Amino acid sequence: MRKKITLITGVVGEVGQALVKNLVERGNANLVTLDIRPAPVEIAHLSTHIQGNILDKSLLARLVSEYEIATIYHLAALLSTRGEFTPVEAHQVNVEGTMGLLQMAAEQSEWRKEPVLFIFPSSIAAYGMPNLKAKVDFPRVREWEWNYPITMYGCNKLYCELLGIYFSQYYRQLAAEQPIMLDFRCVRFPGLISAFTVPSGGTSDYGPEMLHAAAQGEPYACFVREDAIIPFMAMPDAVTALVNLAQAPKSKLRRCVYNVTSFSLTAAQIRELVVEAFPKAQITFKPDVKRQRIVDSWPADLNDDDARRDWDWLPAFDVKRSFKEYLTPNIVRRYQG
Repeated sequence: MRKKITLITGVVGEVGQALVKNLVERGNANLVTLDIRPAPVEIAHLSTHIQGNILDKSLLARLVSEYEIATIYHLAALLSTRGEFTPVEAHQVNVEGTMGLLQMAAEQSEWRKEPVLFIFPSSIAAYGMPNLKAKVDFPRVREWEWNYPITMYGCNKLYCELLGIYFSQYYRQLAAEQPIMLDFRCVRFPGLISAFTVPSGGTSDYGPEMLHAAAQGEPYACFVREDAIIPFMAMPDAVTALVNLAQAPKSKLRRCVYNVTSFSLTAAQIRELVVEAFPKAQITFKPDVKRQRIVDSWPADLNDDDARRDWDWLPAFDVKRSFKEYLTPNIVRRYQG
């Protein structure tokens, strides 16, 4: 008999490592993780790790033959900045990889006679404001507004949201017998800031990059203007959002895709907080025109009223607590002992 498990892809990334620890703390011991890289020492003992590529169909077939997959947290992705340099590879990983997993989850749902729960993290990159005036005039956007992304990553995420909705509501809709659909749920994140993992290619990473550079005593030239503003969230809240959405009763959910957010800051305000924590920090501003354009296309804030209404979403870390209790002390310990 196959062992029932929770599958987490992209586990080596910022969200993945924190998610594994969170699920284990909640008593979920049957975790199988998948990444193209080896599992970090910090989480290697917490799951059965498989090193491989989500585009490898034979690997997915092996997973299905060995395990009954009840829940999938699909975190594997090629992020925004890197995706602009390798858009074809980004599409392969972000879209084709997601499509393969959705197809597998749909088939498993039918086999199990019970929906596979598919949790998908999306991004503020799914939005595209045409100019700064629109960003000012529409400061707090809803899930269905301004979905005109200007990056390959944003296009990929938005399309995968739609694919998830298709597989959970319309898959095989013309078949003689209606199949059991998978249960697709998506969280659309703002910029995420982690104290424990180094930023890895996101266009919102100027925030955490300031912190990590300051803690190491290194100068940092911020690649956006001082007035650039987007919403952010501390990593513990991001993981809580994923897990809480996964645990929410299906009957209470009125959407498949939900915004979540915590606080919005300008780059100058982030610098002030970093300098407050690290008085010797050397942070200057040297905007990169192309990356600045991407940040300008993202809204200044996200409207997460639906998440608060449907599954009681509420961030635990506001800006003060994020910096005072989570980011600063943990980053200090990371680099200074």
